[in-house]
Amino acid sequence: MWKLVKDKLLLPYLAMDIEYYDLHIKNRDATDDRVTIAAARAIMKHRVGVKCATITPNEERVKEYNLKKLWKSPNATIREMLDGTVFRKPILVKNIRPSVSVWKKAITIGRHAYGDVYSSTEMRITAPGRAELLFTPLGGGSPIRQTIKEFRGPGIIQGTHNTDESIESFAKVCFMYALDQKIDLWFSGKDTISQIYDGRFKDIFEKEYVRNWKEKFNRAGISYFYTLIDDAAARIMKSEGGLLWALKNYDGDVMSDMIASANGSLAMMTSVLVSPHGYIEYEAAHGTVQKHYYKYLQGEETSTNPMAIIFAWSGCLRKRAEIDVTPEVGSFADKLEKAALSTVASGIMTGDLLSVAKQSPKNRKVNTEAFIDAIAKNIRKKLFG
Repeated sequence: MWKLVKDKLLLPYLAMDIEYYDLHIKNRDATDDRVTIAAARAIMKHRVGVKCATITPNEERVKEYNLKKLWKSPNATIREMLDGTVFRKPILVKNIRPSVSVWKKAITIGRHAYGDVYSSTEMRITAPGRAELLFTPLGGGSPIRQTIKEFRGPGIIQGTHNTDESIESFAKVCFMYALDQKIDLWFSGKDTISQIYDGRFKDIFEKEYVRNWKEKFNRAGISYFYTLIDDAAARIMKSEGGLLWALKNYDGDVMSDMIASANGSLAMMTSVLVSPHGYIEYEAAHGTVQKHYYKYLQGEETSTNPMAIIFAWSGCLRKRAEIDVTPEVGSFADKLEKAALSTVASGIMTGDLLSVAKQSPKNRKVNTEAFIDAIAKNIRKKLFG
């Protein structure tokens, strides 16, 4: 799909000097994942990048691709290096109704892209014993110990962490994004249970808001508030949308997929990584669509939705146009998105959308390439009449 989008929707109209990094799992394995680090550095250098979906290996993939080890998620590596926050927003089409009937505007998820279970240390406990948290100060002083659990038998433990610096960057970028989009900002955690860990997130957000954003939000007519995550989940089901919901790493991962699916499909969501240092990376929010890919390899026809890939490219092109002051490139990105949306609105769509679209005699399911061909036809009309 990545190649089809480039060959049929981009390269016929744009001369692009692309610095390319191959993040296929075999190449990451061959380079001991140095290629991922190089890709992140390239985004820092050029200030903007666009990324295809990549494989984060499990034990089955290690065997399938004969890998040296279970390599870390390339997304996590890039997010950590860029100190970025992931913003995911559903792609709305007039003939795809949200599953939640009161939603009228897009709900954007701001996902903290650092720490928590994604960079945790885990241990399998096989015998009775004591599990402890231990912190040893580098500058001297007595170690701090806390008992996690007195195990009487087998079990598991997990150690997660975060840093004030990363949380502060997360808060800053969320307030920046909400003000730029002129939308309310919610942040939610569970500080009643996690009084230190989640409580620290809550305190840092409140401090950042009062110090740097309260007056700006008031002038813009938008608001910020904190609430517990279970309360936020209940409220979101009765909200009309049009807000930014900031969440910790795991919570944001889960809720962004929920919002995408409720708006039609996981392929109907934009994803942009925004760094407070001015680096931006666009990507498809979904994964590598493994089942469809294996069918494709066997010669079977697939009806896989490429909208998230198309919008990753259009977002990247629009940002590149802003940096380079090339408005014609930005205009092309706008027309590309409109061509994609009008294709779905006309009833031509992939299988994931057919079952959730408004009933119409015009609706028809097409395969992946036919869908991209229909968009290509529409983009030609928008460009040349």
